[in-house]
Parts: sequence; structure tokens; C-alpha cells
Amino acid sequence: MQEFKVPELGENVSQGDVAKILVKVGDTIAREQPVLELETDKATIEVPSSVAGVVKDIKVKQGDKVQVGSVILTVDENGAGAGAPKAAEQAKQGEPAKPAREQEPQPEQRPDQKVVSMPRPPSPAPQASARQGQPEAPRAGGLAAPKPTSEARAGGPAALKLTPEARAEAGPAAPASPSVRRLAREIGVDVNEVHGSGPDGRISQEDVKEHARRILSSVSTTLTRGSGEPATSVPLPDFEKWGPIERQPMSNIRRKTAEHLSHAWTTIPHVTQFAKADITPMEELRAKFRKQVEEAGGNLTVTAVLVKVLAAAVKPFPQFNASLDAGNNAIIYKKYVNVGVAVDTEYGLLVPVIRNADQKNITQIAVEMHQLSEKARAKKLSLDEMSGGGISISNLGGIGGTYFTPIVNWPEVAILGVSRGIVEPVWRAEKFEPRQLLPLSLSYDHRAIDGADAMRFLRWVVEAIEQPFLLSLLG
Repeated sequence: MQEFKVPELGENVSQGDVAKILVKVGDTIAREQPVLELETDKATIEVPSSVAGVVKDIKVKQGDKVQVGSVILTVDENGAGAGAPKAAEQAKQGEPAKPAREQEPQPEQRPDQKVVSMPRPPSPAPQASARQGQPEAPRAGGLAAPKPTSEARAGGPAALKLTPEARAEAGPAAPASPSVRRLAREIGVDVNEVHGSGPDGRISQEDVKEHARRILSSVSTTLTRGSGEPATSVPLPDFEKWGPIERQPMSNIRRKTAEHLSHAWTTIPHVTQFAKADITPMEELRAKFRKQVEEAGGNLTVTAVLVKVLAAAVKPFPQFNASLDAGNNAIIYKKYVNVGVAVDTEYGLLVPVIRNADQKNITQIAVEMHQLSEKARAKKLSLDEMSGGGISISNLGGIGGTYFTPIVNWPEVAILGVSRGIVEPVWRAEKFEPRQLLPLSLSYDHRAIDGADAMRFLRWVVEAIEQPFLLSLLG
């Protein structure tokens, strides 16, 4: 008997969810034959077998979360007794272990959180015993006080919320009028924590508002952890109070996207600059050569042209093809030119990478983009095909809109957003002419790129779009 275990899946990928089992007990499998589909943080990948023989036992089921090194199945390499046991007999031998997602309670599934208060940054929690044994008491205004959560009982951040009885034992009531207390309740501030600026420490409405402003300004740095994982100390309200709801777990791709973008947004000081490019000449060339590119197996899209433009633009502006190493006070300039292209799929946003885009012509880029987009929508992209980008493009022109502020795809330092082209009157040669203009939005990391350089870069891109000969001359 031989065991087949989950192999190394890629850099920083240690686990995945079983999306589909491609074999069954009794099947004869060969080495390198796909036996399993795993949904990882970045993509769904087929896992080929490293063993050959007759499948005797399958240790997992669809939906299970498996780690690298977990046993997936066992095979009889000699094929002896190849007859597959009945499914009922397999069930008697013991059910597979429950997925890790069922064993670990998720923060959003805690039904005992009923009231949301103004978020507070984590601080040392008081003794949990202050909450235990205290009955639930109604608050003024008809809202029920939050029930003790498991986190509060353990002395976590939620334990900062004391019951009225426990607060009364801690000291006298705060000096505040009923109207001030009502305001504090409405915005979720504990009036006992507000510093009063009036005589004898009396609390005014302005004191409550200032206290809330301080909380909101300080909590922004604690809403995400270093990895981008949402903090669990800020509970959601009970949405069922206002009507029926449906709770659905996030897919691995959606969860990873949320973590990655949260990290990028909180780490990178974003600036976005805008411009319009006259694409009238480019549209004429696209119409002229579209069929030729289709015969080669690609689509001559605006995005394909822009990939080539960006690949040329980062040569005179190398700071746009870089990454910031803040820990070592250094900037890493990449000598290769790889361009990421955001692809909208039903599973979420994926960003395959066109490698060595500066060494490819527009037809080659268009063909490769078409192939990668098809693989992305079929969840067949490999991790390697989504790694190593230097700068990215996000094109929403097929949907609509004018401008937007794309989030930089960390650890990159810039991303170009593209919106739908529109026909506008432009003053040319002593008269207005209808011209098709393409709205562009360039977001960048202000730590690595100055605003003046960003505008020069964007103007270079606009001129390359408007004068295609410039690509041949300078690209």
C-alpha cells in the first residue's frame, strides 16, 4: 500500500479546500494523473498523483480543508484485490474527520453579539470576573445590553464592556445631562469614559463628539492586523432585528482578496491622478488589424495595447516597476517587465501576469491575454501565472463609468485604471471635432513615487496612446 499526500502547492500556500474528487475507490490511477481539485487562497488547482495503482481508500471528501502533507488516498500499487468495497462498507469504517472550518468557530457566527458600540482600539482588559454572574439589563432607549461573549469571558477586548451594575461599583456616575447621555447612547459612546471639559468635569455634547472622533481616528490602525486579517474586536449589529438575512461563507479567493486589499489599503499611502487619452487613431488601427489578431488566436483589445504601453513606459520611469522594502529602507527596482491584468470572474478578482511584456509584440500579448483570461474564468490558473507582477492594469471600460481609484496591488507600487471611452467635442485646428477619449486613473504608492513623476508618467502613457508611432520610436 502507498499513501498519496498533498504536495507542496506553491509559495505561502499551506492548505486548501477540496473542491472536487476526480477518482473513486476501485479506479486504477497513473502517476501525474489529476486526482483532486483544491481551492487555495489564490486559485483552484488540479493536484496530480505521485503514486500509481488501484485506489483502495479515499481519506477526504468534498469541502474538507486539507493541509500540505495530509493523506488524500491510499493505493495498492500491485493491483491486488482491485475490487472496490461497497460505499456502505466504507461508511462503516468511519467517517472522515470534519473539515477544520467546522471545528473552528468563526467570529461572524457568534449569535450572542447583539449590540454594536463605537469601536475601541484594543487595550488591557479588566478582570473577566467583573462580568460573570451579572444579569442582562436593558439600556435606556429600549436596546438590550450585549450578552457576555466567549471573548469577554476570556478577558479579551470585548470584556471592556461592563454592565451597569459593574460600572456602578467602579465609581460615581459621570456628570452629564440626560441630553448628553442620550447623544452618547445614540453614537455608541460610553459616557463614563468621556473626559468632561466643564466645571467639576461636567460633560458636554461637544466632549462626547470629540471623544468619538478620537476613537474613530485611533481605531483605523487596529481594524486590520499585520496580515490584513480583519480585527474581531468590532462586532457587527444584529441585522436580523430589521429583517431576514442569509449568511454565506467567503470563498478562499474572496477571503484572500479581502485580506490582500485591506493590507494594501492600510499599508500604502495611495494617490490617484487622472487624465484622458484621445484614442481615435488607436481605434482606427484596432479596427484595421482586429481580424489579423483574431486569426492568431487573440483579441485586439484596448487592454492588450495598454499592456504594451505600460511595458514601454516603465523603461524611462523605473520607479513604477519597483517594490518598497520599508523594513530595510530600500527600493527594489526590477530589471524584468511583467504586467498584471485584473480579470473579473464569477469567483472573484484574479490577476494573471503577462511576463516579459516588453519583449512581446501586441499580437503576442493579445493571444496570451486571451488564454490567461479563459483559464482564469475556468479556475485553471496556476499560482505561478499570478505571481511576479511589476505593475498592473484594471479595465472597467466594458462595464462603464468614467474614473475610479484602483487599489495598488501590493507589493507593486502602481496600477492603471481604465474606464469606458466616450466621444467628446475637442478643439482642433480652429474647430470642434468629435474625438473618442479614454479616461485613465493612475494610483501609486506615494512613498516610492512623487506626484510630479506620476504626472509625467501618465502624460507619457497618454502620448504613447495618442501617437502609436511613439511606441516604435521609444518603446
